[in-house]
Amino acid sequence: MSEIGAFARVAAAAEVVDRRCGTVPELAVILGSGLGDVAATLTDAVTVPYSELPHWPVSTVVGHPGRLVVGALGGRRVAVLAGRVHTYEGYPADAVAFATRVMARLGVRQLVLTNAAGGVNTGFSPGTVMIIDDHINLLGANPLTGAHDDRFGPRFPDMTEVYSARLSVIADEAAAARGVSVAHGVYAAVAGPSYETPAEVRYLRAIGADAVGMSTVPEAIVAGQMGMEVLGVSCITNMAAGMHAAPLSHDDVLETMRAMRVTCVALLEEIVGRL
Repeated sequence: MSEIGAFARVAAAAEVVDRRCGTVPELAVILGSGLGDVAATLTDAVTVPYSELPHWPVSTVVGHPGRLVVGALGGRRVAVLAGRVHTYEGYPADAVAFATRVMARLGVRQLVLTNAAGGVNTGFSPGTVMIIDDHINLLGANPLTGAHDDRFGPRFPDMTEVYSARLSVIADEAAAARGVSVAHGVYAAVAGPSYETPAEVRYLRAIGADAVGMSTVPEAIVAGQMGMEVLGVSCITNMAAGMHAAPLSHDDVLETMRAMRVTCVALLEEIVGRL
């Protein structure tokens, strides 16, 4: 993808979103596996399938519906991206972060990234909600690789605080208000789609990871480059390989997310209302 082509694709998609959805959202929320139903809680909503947006990558994974919903949540106008794509689907990292670039191009300044993740921290259990303080990129790819366009931001963006400390405090306050217990930690992104081996999980723990998943980091990097404030939230749906006897299953991940849905919706509503 050329530098001119990349910006033109983002601009074209942003123009269609603006035309179809009206008022620019104040913030955007990208939903992880099994959280797509959160979009149904928006009021006065406009829904656009990803397939109707130019150049927009379409998810092929169960639990990622693939639609953009713009409406009201927590008293704010919000763009909810129900489903994302991943590098393991065959998409390059810049395509994974395409939706984030479109949101930034529209003028959205705050981004909430959610995901389903495996617990690496031995103090976690399925159902834990973790606020992401930092990440480790083990995808083997970076969305900023390749030709650079200054209109997207600096060539070498600082990643010291890619996850906003200010938004993290707001998330803690929102959780306390809703009676939701949250943890904090480091999210490691791996390529997948196979789950990690027990040896890999021990390695992740040794290098400082608390949770592991296959998403989120490309979007966070691009958001940082484009000057967006980012809040990351991991829903721990299972303990990583080697931490219990049962084999890992995507169906189990989705089932745990369904069980966490009420808690996650309440927390997101409270967070959005306070941002």
